Amino acid sequence: MNDERLVIRDGLDLGSPTTRRSFLKAMGVGGTVILLPGVFAACGDKDNPMTMLPESVTLDFSSDFGVLNYAYALEQLEAAFYIQVVDNFFGGATADEKAVLTDIRDHEVAHRDFFKAALGNNAIPGLTPTFDVIDFSSRASVLQYAMTFEDLGVTAYNGAAAYLADADFLTVAGKIVSVEARHASVIRTLFDKSFAPDAFDGANSPEAVLAAAGAFVTDDIMLQNT
Repeated sequence: MNDERLVIRDGLDLGSPTTRRSFLKAMGVGGTVILLPGVFAACGDKDNPMTMLPESVTLDFSSDFGVLNYAYALEQLEAAFYIQVVDNFFGGATADEKAVLTDIRDHEVAHRDFFKAALGNNAIPGLTPTFDVIDFSSRASVLQYAMTFEDLGVTAYNGAAAYLADADFLTVAGKIVSVEARHASVIRTLFDKSFAPDAFDGANSPEAVLAAAGAFVTDDIMLQNT
């Protein structure tokens, strides 16, 4: 990056770390987390509809809790990825890149922790990520997989929306997917890929998303009633 100016598709100038960090914070999870906990107040400690065995999780999409746990599983994966990226940045990472990736890590950790706290006793257990195929010392590898995870997250939220019965939960999902879309856009800017492959974000089925995500977790995640 150095002296290059980073410009995102909506025209926002991301050329300085201050501007970019302000953009991420404005589009990030800060306001969302403040706004959302009341949405889950009615959830209480209802019986957990998930069937869990050691290293095995079944998500039952007949319940909104199953859909929310699906989102929680994906946020666990994204958070784990960015934590590893930031704990040991790839060689030659610029100050701009470090600032962006650190902010995204903070967003994903906040998303993960939000779902865990909001779901309470209804939450699935912590998953075990595996990133053996990712070369964290390589800028190209890190940014390619960051783009892959962000795009997967966007299409996952879009595809899962139809399964949510509660309108408030749908609002929650809409707020978070907008953050994931901003992440995808910023990563493309870092990776010199200014435009998404399609004019509109796609929607993937839970089966397709978990088939893609399954390579990065050791746990066996199964679906019911999708």
